[in-house]
Amino acid sequence: MAMTQALTRAVDRARTGGGHRAGTSGRRRGGAGGGWRGAVAAEWTKLWSLRSTWWGLAAAVALMAAMAFTLATSTVSNNTNAVPGDDMGVVSASGAAVGALDMVQFVVLAVAILMITGEYATGGIRATLQCVPPRGRMLGAKAVVVAAVTFPLGVALNAAGTAVADPVLGRWGRLGAGEFAADALQSGAYLALAGVLVLGIGAVLRSTAASLTAVFLFLMVVPMLLGGGDESGLARKVSDSMPSSAGRYFMSGDGPYPQAAGLAILVAWTAAAVFGAVVVLRRRDA
Repeated sequence: MAMTQALTRAVDRARTGGGHRAGTSGRRRGGAGGGWRGAVAAEWTKLWSLRSTWWGLAAAVALMAAMAFTLATSTVSNNTNAVPGDDMGVVSASGAAVGALDMVQFVVLAVAILMITGEYATGGIRATLQCVPPRGRMLGAKAVVVAAVTFPLGVALNAAGTAVADPVLGRWGRLGAGEFAADALQSGAYLALAGVLVLGIGAVLRSTAASLTAVFLFLMVVPMLLGGGDESGLARKVSDSMPSSAGRYFMSGDGPYPQAAGLAILVAWTAAAVFGAVVVLRRRDA
């Protein structure tokens, strides 16, 4: 019911371009369906009309707090126990939040996946494509909304994780304004790109369960399995070139290549996923 109501409101917004005045200008620039402005407005309305969006974002914040607390506690324990080999020294509080993002990201990415797979599950994709027939524009509008939501969310999640980790770390933590700003912005950039990437995967697979499974394997399991071998071996190099590894090196600055290279690899994976999704969408029916 909630999805149906959201689609109804979204169809109205897409047809009018987000309003009468916006719709008029949208038709002049983009043709049927209210143009790009109408398509983006429709996707924005659909996303925020669903309770699953709010629950997902709230769960991400809660999980970030829990994971940041756990990592900070582990750091303090390692530094104060009787085993010198596991000492980590003074660590960045915002860096602990970056580390926590490894697990927290999957809650956010599930919301991104549901933007497309949820419509296939309910049949709402037919209404979406009736309103915005060009497949590329439809997927592009979803990608714009995903990026617009996940970038500031990534910044906010890093801030929340830092706020939890800093007091727990105590003398074993450091917090500098420049380092915090960089970590927060990089977390936002990573989540935005990863969100668009999994949106493309969802558009190809159509199934929520299949997409979530594929994303978890692709971003977590496979890189871990391949990265456990010889550092100079082929498997490790493949692991380092995967999007999650590239994103981790981009955020932490601790990898086999510069941060800019990690960002470039992540952008390339995201572009390939979106391109593949558009090709598949154009070749098959809804």
